[in-house]
Amino acid sequence: MLVRQVNFERMPEHIAIIMDGNGRWAAQRHLPRVEGHRAGIDAVRDTVETAARLGIKVLTLYAFSIENWKRPAAEISTLMMLLKRYLRSELKTLLTNDIRFRVIGRMDDLADDIQDELRAAMNRTADDTGMLFNIALNYGGRAEIVDAARLAIEAGIRPDDLDEQKFSSFLYTAGQPDPDLLIRTSGEMRVSNYLLWQIAYAEIYVTETLWPDFRRRHLLEAVLAYQKRERRYGGINIARAK
Repeated sequence: MLVRQVNFERMPEHIAIIMDGNGRWAAQRHLPRVEGHRAGIDAVRDTVETAARLGIKVLTLYAFSIENWKRPAAEISTLMMLLKRYLRSELKTLLTNDIRFRVIGRMDDLADDIQDELRAAMNRTADDTGMLFNIALNYGGRAEIVDAARLAIEAGIRPDDLDEQKFSSFLYTAGQPDPDLLIRTSGEMRVSNYLLWQIAYAEIYVTETLWPDFRRRHLLEAVLAYQKRERRYGGINIARAK
């Protein structure tokens, strides 16, 4: 079993995932694109529960980008409906597994009924002390940096007093560890404006698996691949250099 190969002393604290391939999954089956999004809900459920059981401290899933508003209105409507359905059906599971739910992104731009559902889930899980589960919703990495800069200015931070640590305190993920591992499904080799500040030193793992097919074993494979790498943060391995 893959789980027996995992070194629980070298687990990534924060895993971020770009969930890609829903449309391609549907196209391969000659189904409407929205059916790929429906199927992707099962992958979300399995990934969240597996990450929590592995002891991952933070899991962040890229659910809806600012650029996604360019998609057809019917597809967007279905995505938002599926989000509401997921929150209602999985809230008990989140509570049972002590998972705290948060949204990162420009949530105030979403429809009122969506905001209500999101806030209800955040409030209900606010006291949970297990894994933090972030959903990046109406999110863009560049937009986050702009929002952080605006907050720093509003807070009266002088340019000479601003450093990376202080700037990080104005990001959506303030107080959270940066991702150690970034997973992208469907084989695409790009970061798609996702957590641009936070993934500066993240290990990137790309799998050909389409998101609706992503399951526990795929997450374990990504963790095992991560554990085989040497994290250098811009430095070198002296012993290997010799």
